[in-house]
Amino acid sequence: MGLKLWAAGLAAASLMLPGWAQAGEAGDLLRAHLYEGTITEGLAAVTPLAEAGDPEAKFAAGMLTFVDGLQGVSQDLYRYGATLPDTGVLGVLGMMGPSGQGVPANPNPEPITYEKFRTVLQDLVTSMDAGKALFEAAGENGDYVVALEPLKFRFDANGDGTAEPGETLGDLLGPAFGWADIPYPDGPPPSGKKKGGQTPAEQKFEIGFDRADALWFAGYTQVVAAHADFLLAHDFHGLVDAYFHRLFPKSGLPMQDASNGTLAMDPQTDASIADVVAAIHTLDFPVIDKARLAGVRDRLLSITALSRKNWDAILAETDDDHELVPSPRQTPLSKDAKVDEATVKAWMATLDTADQILNGELLVPHWRFKQGFDLKAYFETATETDFVMILTGLGAVPLLKDGPVASAESFAEANKVFGDQWLGYAFWFN
Repeated sequence: MGLKLWAAGLAAASLMLPGWAQAGEAGDLLRAHLYEGTITEGLAAVTPLAEAGDPEAKFAAGMLTFVDGLQGVSQDLYRYGATLPDTGVLGVLGMMGPSGQGVPANPNPEPITYEKFRTVLQDLVTSMDAGKALFEAAGENGDYVVALEPLKFRFDANGDGTAEPGETLGDLLGPAFGWADIPYPDGPPPSGKKKGGQTPAEQKFEIGFDRADALWFAGYTQVVAAHADFLLAHDFHGLVDAYFHRLFPKSGLPMQDASNGTLAMDPQTDASIADVVAAIHTLDFPVIDKARLAGVRDRLLSITALSRKNWDAILAETDDDHELVPSPRQTPLSKDAKVDEATVKAWMATLDTADQILNGELLVPHWRFKQGFDLKAYFETATETDFVMILTGLGAVPLLKDGPVASAESFAEANKVFGDQWLGYAFWFN
């Protein structure tokens, strides 16, 4: 099942589930501020309650901190004129597009530099780590359920100081996931269709967030932070200079106007291909912060540890209230998202295998060698990350080691249970 169908199925099925448990004061504040897009004001309102020890308020503070971090990235990207062509992966690579390059959403972007982009990433990491601490605290105890409709979350995506009607999560994600017939909070879908005899105003995509979900979110903060920290551990200045004008086309980068000559086809196509080739040539990143790179492995290990805690909490639940991730005894949001004992067992086995790989007990296979690649040694000792040389072999040689090498058999239980839906389960289970 693709992520698009998975997400759409969850949204549609949630309409048929029973009523909510009552949220407390912090939950009501969280809901109001998320729907209004007043994230800063919401944090100010719930923080005293969280500091007083209210678990629900800790969840609210964690959620607002998490959203604030993502909103900050959105505002930064708008400030610098970021754009992605709506043509899928090839569009992102700059190889396809209506006119060869995208049009920035911000008509007057600020210039971006390598240093400014690093600041964007560092701010994101700081927000994610702050959110993690709050979510973990919210996951320690408490019998709260906070009813939220995620598609109503409102963001000040462009940083103009106002979270406008068109800046809801539904408006931002709907086109990307093909949710044309799932109503956005501010109006009916373009088609005007109804589902199940309901008017658009009556249809909802609701989730009951509880203690287990706090641990789920804590894990996802580290998914985000690990990716950002990996880049920050390296000097990737060359990639920014060679390729980032494809992402920030009017922000003063060196190659933004270098699409005038023709080599084989036409100026735009030739320049797009040349930029991809140049980007590949820059994928040799010196490690400039060894402690940060080693910390990426720690973050990955914390993700698997938090997933186990998440499932401990899920399996201990006795209610059945619009669960984000249900236990085998609870009702899934979608009939296609059923969880049974075999599902849980397979996921636990997957976490164990992931830990073995991260700890160097199970080696990563390399297509050219009988020995395996020691991922733990890479994170702890690497002085550069040369993706091309690692892939082709020479860059992997210093990190090869004798020992058990991961194979399809290492993930046999997951393959048996998840099959070709493994990506959807990984995205869902975290």
